[in-house]
Amino acid sequence: MTSPDQPERFLKLEEVKRRVGLGKTMIYRLIQAGKFPAPYKLSPFAARWSDREIVAWIDDVKDGFEGKRRKV
Repeated sequence: MTSPDQPERFLKLEEVKRRVGLGKTMIYRLIQAGKFPAPYKLSPFAARWSDREIVAWIDDVKDGFEGKRRKV
């Protein structure tokens, strides 16, 4: 995890896929649906995701699936 005083870290698609456990197609479908953070276009050939936005998305999904619906 990053703290607010650390510089922003950007992730390649392979790292995002590994962290969230989803494939490229599903990630881009969720982006189109407005349910996943969109990448930042650094150049016409390079897109990167914000580490903080991915961590926040994981926390939201975890809260939604485990915190509210899961019976322990």
